[in-house]
Amino acid sequence: MTDTTMLDNRINKQIKFEPLEATVAATEEESVILAEKLTQVAIPLEVLLQALSIAKYDKSAAFQYADNYLNKIRNKEWMFRKSLSAAKKRIFEKKLGNS
Repeated sequence: MTDTTMLDNRINKQIKFEPLEATVAATEEESVILAEKLTQVAIPLEVLLQALSIAKYDKSAAFQYADNYLNKIRNKEWMFRKSLSAAKKRIFEKKLGNS
């Protein structure tokens, strides 16, 4: 029995397996923090409920889900603002050209 354990350990070291992390459910306080993080911006209710459902089983996955969603929103807003400012610039340049 110990021979196979030693062999398994050697194989794991050669392949560089790392032990899997156990998932940990979020506490009530952590769930509140997650909800506060998501409600700083306008989000669909489904997103909040989904994050809280994930938090019941896996705290880190729930926070990662929230971060990914918020980053997606920020990227869309940034692209919208960038295109809006470009449109304003074109309008301004047209007005200057017509003057």
